[in-house]
Amino acid sequence: MTAAVAVFPGTNCEHDMVYALGLVGVESELVWHRETDLSRFDSIVLPGGFAHGDYLRVGAVARFSPIMTEVRRMADDGLPVIGICNGFQILCEAGLLPGALIANRDLAFICREVEVEVTDTNSVLTSGAELGQRLRIPLNSFDGNWVDPSGTGRVVMQYVDDPNGSQGRAAAVANEAGNVVGIMPHPERAMEELLGSADGRVLLGAMAG
Repeated sequence: MTAAVAVFPGTNCEHDMVYALGLVGVESELVWHRETDLSRFDSIVLPGGFAHGDYLRVGAVARFSPIMTEVRRMADDGLPVIGICNGFQILCEAGLLPGALIANRDLAFICREVEVEVTDTNSVLTSGAELGQRLRIPLNSFDGNWVDPSGTGRVVMQYVDDPNGSQGRAAAVANEAGNVVGIMPHPERAMEELLGSADGRVLLGAMAG
């Protein structure tokens, strides 16, 4: 498995992502947002940060970056497409996942470890987990409150305790095929027990098969 790790102006979790993927055996490469050919990769990850400074709306400018044409092609081809935090926001803005991410219920930035429960194992991010399995993963966001007026989103992970008001306590959402997943907590920051939790390996390890 090879993964492109997209880098937009303002992305700040790309190196964490490359390191984390390496721990689960996925070769990865940083790819600038102006890239228009990702045919050499088997998957793509849109990592966290503040793409284009989160101007207008979170992810609203990034959705127009040249790389997003390739992201859409990969999604349509059934390849794994993962968006983490800001990446989740971008996938929603691009219409690759339903709904949108708005300000947290309490209008405060959340920076702490949360517990999530796997509610659907039919996705590229949760296929290595057991149904009902609980994982401890850091959450770091202000606009992490997922809303889906269409009611079409498929929640694959839920917060055990609702930290931000997300509809259905959604922590991660997948498309119908399960190859596109957005997750608000950061699995790449939960890769080593020495740092608090290695539960992120359960999720990112699924990408490696």
